[in-house]
Amino acid sequence: MQEQYSPQDIEQKVQAHWDDNKTFVAHEDPNKEKFYCLSMFPYPSGRLHMGHVRNYTIGDVISRYQRLQGKNVMQPIGWDAFGLPAEGAAIKNKTAPAPWTYENIDYMKGQLKMLGFGYDWDREIATCSPDYYRWEQEFFTTLYNKGLVYKKTSSVNWCPNDQTVLANEQVHEGCCWRCDTPVEQKEIPQWFIKITDYAEELLQDIDKLDGWPEMVKTMQRNWIGRSEGVELTFDVEGEHPALDVYTTRPDTLMGVTYVGIAAGHPLADAAAKNNPALAEFVQECRNTKVAEAELATMEKKGMATGLYATHPLNGRRVPIFVANFVLMDYGTGAVMAVPAHDQRDFEFASNYGLDIEPVILDENGHAPDLSEQAYTETGKLFNSGEFDGLDFDAAFDAIAAKLESLGKGKKTVNFRLRDWGVSRQRYWGAPIPMLNSEDGEVVPVPTDELPVILPEDVVMDGVQSPIKADKQWAQTQYQGKPALRETDTFDTFMESSWYYARYCSPQADQMLDPSAANYWLPVDQYIGGIEHACMHLLYSRFFHKLLRDENMVDSDEPFKQLLCQGMVLADAFYYTDDKGVRVWVSPTEVTVERDSKGQIVNAVDRQGNAVVHAGMTKMSKSKNNGIDPQLMVEKYGADTVRLFMMFAAPADMTLEWKESGVEGSHRFLRRVWKLVYEHSQKGPVAVLDASALNNEQKALRREVHKAIAKVSDDMGRRQTFNTAIAAIMELMNRLVKAPQQSEQDRAVLDEALKAVVLMLYPITPHICFSMWQALGETHIDDAAWPQADEAAMVEDEKLIIVQVNGKLRAKITVAADAEKEAVEAQAMADENVVKFTEDKTVRKVIYVPGKLVNIVAN
Repeated sequence: MQEQYSPQDIEQKVQAHWDDNKTFVAHEDPNKEKFYCLSMFPYPSGRLHMGHVRNYTIGDVISRYQRLQGKNVMQPIGWDAFGLPAEGAAIKNKTAPAPWTYENIDYMKGQLKMLGFGYDWDREIATCSPDYYRWEQEFFTTLYNKGLVYKKTSSVNWCPNDQTVLANEQVHEGCCWRCDTPVEQKEIPQWFIKITDYAEELLQDIDKLDGWPEMVKTMQRNWIGRSEGVELTFDVEGEHPALDVYTTRPDTLMGVTYVGIAAGHPLADAAAKNNPALAEFVQECRNTKVAEAELATMEKKGMATGLYATHPLNGRRVPIFVANFVLMDYGTGAVMAVPAHDQRDFEFASNYGLDIEPVILDENGHAPDLSEQAYTETGKLFNSGEFDGLDFDAAFDAIAAKLESLGKGKKTVNFRLRDWGVSRQRYWGAPIPMLNSEDGEVVPVPTDELPVILPEDVVMDGVQSPIKADKQWAQTQYQGKPALRETDTFDTFMESSWYYARYCSPQADQMLDPSAANYWLPVDQYIGGIEHACMHLLYSRFFHKLLRDENMVDSDEPFKQLLCQGMVLADAFYYTDDKGVRVWVSPTEVTVERDSKGQIVNAVDRQGNAVVHAGMTKMSKSKNNGIDPQLMVEKYGADTVRLFMMFAAPADMTLEWKESGVEGSHRFLRRVWKLVYEHSQKGPVAVLDASALNNEQKALRREVHKAIAKVSDDMGRRQTFNTAIAAIMELMNRLVKAPQQSEQDRAVLDEALKAVVLMLYPITPHICFSMWQALGETHIDDAAWPQADEAAMVEDEKLIIVQVNGKLRAKITVAADAEKEAVEAQAMADENVVKFTEDKTVRKVIYVPGKLVNIVAN
């Protein structure tokens, strides 16, 4: 062991050892308890960022900790390699997405290895490989044959200049990201998977997810959005089909004064045929993409269709309006409007002078005040004919029963969740394995013709998908007759919804090897950002149930425990150029001056120009405040970066990147190294004899085993890694001052240092690998986690604080089992206590067992 800690001399050697010995290659072993730890796989964008480093460090710490618990650990890694960014980069760099992606994978793989993550690289997958997506294509055809896949016309973002479909993320402020042309809404055929068939099970099984954060479970419940209501029918005057609506407030039915329909509703098209003004408004609505979250705050606009509907119970004639707040994608595309008891309906009715008729009494039994807003609470009905006086529940049942008796409605359960649209019109994705035969039949690609391979040697013109532009690629045959391939590709959520399962048998000549899948699944610990709480996690849960129903897995859920790591923040700095534009300067190029409280009071860049501190913000390219992990590793070593990431904040909270904190982590590792070096240089250590220890040695050993107990709980049950590290640091403060004269002194220190090295190993594996050998052990990767000795933690003596009139006057040591009277007598006899109580009358002695004696005297 060299005297000075030099991560550059250690880390590559240790990593080479892991590679050569395939230390982290996992195999099924029915005789060992398994532990499958998975961090959400990265998109190969070119370089790791600190968000990656934090995510994967957390996963690696958990994996290594569980390995030391004696479990059979699998920690795989792969690449979420399809997707839109590759197309943009390919266009910018005048290349194709495939070579750009593969180059990035090679580079980022080196970065992951540089950080010492214990991955089973034999299980590496890339979702852009035909060896991966062919099974996804085959599974899709299976779902189609089961009736779980269908095609329907749906609205998309359309750029009329580029003549192409845009994903939502390609629309910036209503315009195309490439040419700034206003985006239109266009109806095109798309493929869907019936996730709604599993809506009830997806909702109910959330209750099984005991290891998930409550916030994520709530978000999923809200996304699925189960509601109990009534589906009812409004007849439409003239030769028009009836309008179906769904409501969770049938108690307000008698207060309906108009019906609102979406611009995309067939009735809107019919009404607009002979009404140019309405046709123009419908087109305007269709070209304005409205997210559901914006409905509450947007201006409520509409136009009368000239059509009327008939109220199903009282026969009232109510006007039908096209309204911009009614979305075709949600519900039936039509709503019954009760402006007295729905704020959205109230605002619309107020704008257009429509009737507002209350039917629910307020909490005082009076007609509600509707002068400024709707009354949205439930209560007793009035102005409702035969239903007057009923409360919400009774009215719900009575009105539903009445509608059902008239054939006009029924109770039903509805979900906010909509079927999963998996079609994407971009190129860099897995081709959807469907064919259109010349007679118009739509059929799956036969299994023996899979995979449908995406051509990789293409030219990106930035306008149209190469497989849409290349008419020859689509041409094929089906049963000896000409057919056309589907030129849409899968939503990349398809690949990320089952990758965790493919890791269990990545070389299998089938989608999954059930025996391997059922050994490893479900994932014991999943780590990823909260931004994936709904879409990715919901789709993965759905996919898992599909796999189960095809007898590939026997579990109901894919992930037992979920840890959502917090974001990484960094200081952001800028100056304003001559044109008034903010130019962001990397924090690595800024020198700062801080006040006594650590606040930045002055900042200059390398040229000496003053820059403005914009606070701590999420690391991003736009703010130029990302910190390159590679630079930090080269400067401080991987172990230091890992230690800072785990110590600076709880894993699920935001982390503020401060290089001063990184330097502090590095100093701590040097302290540990120095003590281990000094200890190891003194030669062999005697066997620890617990019965021969003096009081000081017992006290030190007690602190060691208390630390082991705390760190074990923090690392395992609580997953509060920062407090575990704090406990180790506190122990180290004690160890550097520990005596090393006698054999038993050195034996206690040896036990303590081995415990420290083992406890730090999951976090800082390279340095611990070296220190473990210096302490006379073999390979730490095969070691066992230290166990807290209950006997060592039993206290023979206790330190008691003695106060006189609330002020500290003495500290005494008493037997752990000393009686109250003996403690008080010893306290009163202390020389300093006598000094402050003589010539005074002791009025009271208060004893807090094992902690404190307070003497009240005057």
